[in-house]
Parts: sequence; C-alpha cells; structure tokens
Amino acid sequence: MYIKKILWAIALIGLVIFGVIAYYIYGAMFEPNTKFNEEKAYIYVPTKSNYLQVRQQLEPLLEDMGTFDALAKQKKYTSNIKAGRFQILKGMNNNEIINSIRSKNLPLKIAFNNQHTLQDLAGRISAQLEADSLSLIKVMTEASFLDKNGFTKATALGMYLPNSYEFFWNTSAKGFRDKMLKAYHRFWNDARRAKAKALHLSPEEVMTLASIVHEESKQPNEQPRVAGVYLNRLRIGMPLQADPTLKFAAYQLPKYKNTIIRRVLNIHKEIDSPYNTYKNLGLPPGPIAMPDLSAVKAVLNPEKHDYLYFAADAKRIGYHKFAKTLRQHNNNAIQYQRYLSSQGINR
Repeated sequence: MYIKKILWAIALIGLVIFGVIAYYIYGAMFEPNTKFNEEKAYIYVPTKSNYLQVRQQLEPLLEDMGTFDALAKQKKYTSNIKAGRFQILKGMNNNEIINSIRSKNLPLKIAFNNQHTLQDLAGRISAQLEADSLSLIKVMTEASFLDKNGFTKATALGMYLPNSYEFFWNTSAKGFRDKMLKAYHRFWNDARRAKAKALHLSPEEVMTLASIVHEESKQPNEQPRVAGVYLNRLRIGMPLQADPTLKFAAYQLPKYKNTIIRRVLNIHKEIDSPYNTYKNLGLPPGPIAMPDLSAVKAVLNPEKHDYLYFAADAKRIGYHKFAKTLRQHNNNAIQYQRYLSSQGINR
C-alpha cells in the first residue's frame, strides 16, 4: 500500500512536470509573441549574418525573446540563418515567425530614373538593396562584361532602363547587373531593333540620342518632334548643336564642378570635348544622362517634319518653338534670350 502511494505520487508529479513542460512548449510555439502596433514589420538579414545579428533586429518586435530563443535553437534556426527581407505579421507566434524568417524571403519593388551617371545609379540602388555602391560600380564598369555585351564605359549607362523592377533585397551587385542586362535585351526586341536600323542607328546610339532628347524636353508629347529635329540634322550631316551636350562637357571640367549652368554661352561652345556637338559631327560617345522610356520611344517613333531648329518658348516654359529656317530660329532664340535676361539669368 505504501509503495502504491509512492508510485501514485511519482506519477502525479510526473504529470505535473509534463504539464508544465507541455504548457511551456505550447506557449513557446503557439502563443502570439509580437509587440508592435502595425499590421506587419520587416527585418533585413544581411548575407553571412549570425543569430545574434538577427536577434538584435527581432528584440524590439517580440514580447518574449526567451521562448523565441528556445524554439529557434530547437528548430536549428540559430545555425541556419538565411539572408533576405522577411515579414512578421502582428500576432504571429514563435513557430510562425521562425518559419517566415527561415524560408519566406520576400522580393521588393525598386525604381530608378533620371540618374546622370553610373555613380548616381549605384547610389540609388544601394539605398534599396543590400549591395553597396562600390560593388555596383565595380561590376557595372567591368571591362570584360562591357566588351562581351557590346558596351563601352561611355555607353554603359544606356543599359539600365528606368523603370520599376522586382528584386530580392539580398541580390548581389552582379545579380543586379545581370538582371538589368536581361531587361535590356527584352526591351530591345526585334521590332525595336528594326526601327533603330531604319533610322541607321544602333540600340546604343538610340539611347544616346534619347538622352539628349530627354534633357531638351521633359514633355512626352513634344519629344517625338524634338527627336525629329535631331534626326533631320543627322541625315543631312548638320551638327546636332545640342545645348545639353555642352553642359555635360562643361561639368566634366574642374571649373564647373558644383555649379549649375542655366544659360549656355558662347564660351561653352569652345569646350574641347567629344561631347561638344557644336564642334563635332554626329552623336557624342554615349548618353549624357539616363533618358526616360518616353524619350527612347520618341526616337524610335519620331515625328516626320522639316524642322531643323528649336528654341525654348518663353511663354510656355518647358516647351519649344520650332523653325524650318535659321532666320525663324534666330528670332525665336532672341525672344528666349531676352526672357532669360529679364529674369536675371546670365550664366
């Protein structure tokens, strides 16, 4: 009888202990364990992170780190960290959180436009992805990559078409570059290549001309007419005489660093540069900035007309007056120069 009581006591104690353990395990796995007020939160786990680094991001988001640590260790997450961008929903339990940050790397939308240099683009991308700007610049200007794909350092910017794209946050610099090359080839399908060929331009030359068109006019409804002017000039062997190329050439010189040229002067036309389209026939070596897709489409679908000149319209800022003769153009240009002077814009 005494032995039976002891056995019953041991059994009861065992049941209590088992119950406590079961309750702890249940709490560790299935009780909600978030403390943020928003509907969702994100953590960004860099490549080669350890559990301590992940834990530091989780600590402000979770109610009980002790139960999370215990379950993370039991599920071997602590030794199997995955890089990426992960979502935690309000009210998730530890089990759901671990499953999310272990296997549900979420892509994100990144966007860029109007970047003037590869350095600008690298800075824009590094603010949205894990890859740093130095790594991006290195792969973007890699000589073997440019040679293999028909680019030069001067034309490389034209490979990056401004748009929004889906990437995983932990995409490498090389991964970003290679995906953008695929997007470039998708854009330059047979139909667009045929249009470029009909204009006697390569895709790279289209991007270069589009960059000039875009710097001249930000108005999509006017860009085809501007493109038509430049194509007319190319066809008859007339210099492009594009003021944006003079600005680009000037900004490469130390004396114009950290300045804004608001008025193109004769002194700018004397700059010795392959980008000076007043001195040099044809297109410059590469894009002077990243054109919007509207400008690229404008070059491929130019307005057919007899205009050879255009000048900014003082009465419709952002638009231009077009002319077929130099005399008409000079009259238009004088009106705009007077407007600049009246606004105190002398350089």
